[in-house]
Amino acid sequence: MTEELELVFEKLTFNFETRKFAELRILLLDMEPFDIATYMEENLDDKEQIIFFRLLPKELASDVFVELNSDMQENLIKAFTDRELKAVVDDMFLDDTVDIIEEMPANVVKRILKNSDPENRKQINELLEYPEDSAGSIMTPEFISLSPSMTVEAAFDRIRATGVNKETIYTCYVTNRKKILIGVVTVKSLLLADKKQLIEDIMDTAVVTVETVEDKEQVALKFSNYDYIALPVVDKEGCLVGIVTVDDAVDVIQEEATEDIQKMAAILPNEKPYLQQSVWTIWRNRIPWLLLLMISATFTGLILNTYENTLSGISTMLIACVPMLMDTGGNAGGQASVTVIRALALGDLEFKDIFRVLWKEIRAAILLAVTLAVACFAKLMLIDNLLFGFTDYTPIRSLVVSLAMFATVIMAKIVGCVLPLIAKKIKLDPAVVASPFITTIVDALSLLLFCGISIAILQA
Repeated sequence: MTEELELVFEKLTFNFETRKFAELRILLLDMEPFDIATYMEENLDDKEQIIFFRLLPKELASDVFVELNSDMQENLIKAFTDRELKAVVDDMFLDDTVDIIEEMPANVVKRILKNSDPENRKQINELLEYPEDSAGSIMTPEFISLSPSMTVEAAFDRIRATGVNKETIYTCYVTNRKKILIGVVTVKSLLLADKKQLIEDIMDTAVVTVETVEDKEQVALKFSNYDYIALPVVDKEGCLVGIVTVDDAVDVIQEEATEDIQKMAAILPNEKPYLQQSVWTIWRNRIPWLLLLMISATFTGLILNTYENTLSGISTMLIACVPMLMDTGGNAGGQASVTVIRALALGDLEFKDIFRVLWKEIRAAILLAVTLAVACFAKLMLIDNLLFGFTDYTPIRSLVVSLAMFATVIMAKIVGCVLPLIAKKIKLDPAVVASPFITTIVDALSLLLFCGISIAILQA
């Protein structure tokens, strides 16, 4: 938070506590809705939030409400009269209303719908029917639609008449009588055109669209690829049913990134901010993966138990090298998997690229493996043997450990890059097979390689 914003927050607190509501409203008019919401969350308790919200200027109330977290929204809705609730809901964009409804309990949803206009209620119900992760679930039906036979002058008249309740007026969509999307035109194009010119003469017919059932993550990627502020959403017949705006795309990108990070850390995804999660929620989201990974890790224990006596009989120093090999393998596999998962998320990779990925990772793995193997040999001979006096680290035994390091790094890189691609191919989230699973697999394989190489060379 900037010093300037902190000063504004202090003024808000002073005016609110001293009941100087006129000065408070003047301050609020110059603030962004997000900053007002932040102030309410950080500085006011439940009762104060209700009083403060009722002091908001009418033109700000719905915008601030959208920026609040779901717990605060629910608290306010319960305190609202039907008239207050209707005023807030009617002033919100429909996609924001749908987002709020999806996070509310049934009794609150019922009350929101009850206090919505019949037309809005119909559109809300239609949006709620789309799959949760689809373009239809994040689109808004509030857009500017123009006819190709309109003049530029008539188009501006239409924008002035209907634009006040639309999410964006900069990009306008041209449809025919059957509501099929045939073109797009920007306000910039309209301003630069002659007022008597027809829309069909200046519209762009090469329109990038998304379908209602298209995955919302793919929709967000299109914003990145084409640098649009809005994308039209069409049904299977090509009829324009809504638009997705860039602010919704940013929310999707943030949600998907958060979800991937949680999955890669072996945590069940949770949409609530960390400080709003209860201890029981955190336990519930983490324990299934921890139990699963604990059970899967028993395989490494079984392998170590199987070969422990043999390795100890050769040299106890071999057992001491196991953690170093397993950790290095896990880290190497994690590097490859994170790189591939990110490329898959950005659309830079597909399953058909698996052999190109393999070829690149194998070459990189060889360079990395050679470097690490040489460093491992030098570390065992110079530090462990000479500096600390562990004479069991003879050249031949250090060479065995170094060879195992070399093989482990190459194996880990291959596993790390291939598993996410296979997961994507079989319709699994690549993040699910990221660090936790890959580390477990690599641990088991690195132990097998180490034991096999040690026994083959030292017992030969």
